[in-house]
Amino acid sequence: MQPRIYTYKITFIDTPYYYYGVHKEKRFNEYYMGSPKTHKWCWELYEPEKQILEFFEFNDEGWLEANLVEYSLIKPFYQTDKWCLNESCGGKISLEALSKSGLKNRKNRTGIFSQTPEQWSANGKKSAKLHKENGTALFGLTKEQRQETGRKMGLKNKENGTGIFAQTPEERSELGRRNGLKTKENGTGIFSLTAEQKSELGKKSASQKWICLETGHISNAGGLCCYQKKRGIDTSKRKRIS
Repeated sequence: MQPRIYTYKITFIDTPYYYYGVHKEKRFNEYYMGSPKTHKWCWELYEPEKQILEFFEFNDEGWLEANLVEYSLIKPFYQTDKWCLNESCGGKISLEALSKSGLKNRKNRTGIFSQTPEQWSANGKKSAKLHKENGTALFGLTKEQRQETGRKMGLKNKENGTGIFAQTPEERSELGRRNGLKTKENGTGIFSLTAEQKSELGKKSASQKWICLETGHISNAGGLCCYQKKRGIDTSKRKRIS
């Protein structure tokens, strides 16, 4: 009999945990109970039961269709239902799975941790150049989209106390001082500009007009930042108007 492609659901006796998947057989009716990584403990601790949900044509089109169906099965529960054991959905991998993978690579000195700082830097520059040339990743977004993404990430970090908001004011000040010294030593950032370029950049920045979305106050970027901070207004509540 011909091997099959199918989507399936695995449940565990006497527990509410569940897992969706898609499988392409090497031989008909082979034993297969999923390929868990992050939550392998559940398969070892409890008795799994598999329910085949749907069969598909055994060809490339069938495999693609099966993966799309799997995505539609997982998406409503992905990272929202604590009983769902799926750690990836449509190419997205959960933070928990990424964290465990990163710690393992760091311990074993594999993956990115097998590289020197110089190799990280070179690969990062090469990747950024490639994305810029192809208009992908960050360079595939408009200026407005990048600003909106940055604003959302900033708000999320502020709410969760992560990123720069996980640091004390003293730690942020010290980090800024160190970065400033490093930038000066390397002649990068603003220190790579001539006096004329700095002057022109300052004039351009001063000519920009921003409006506070809470009070309607209009000023340049720096002035509006001071205005909002003095009044306890979230500095992300602003919009450039010229």
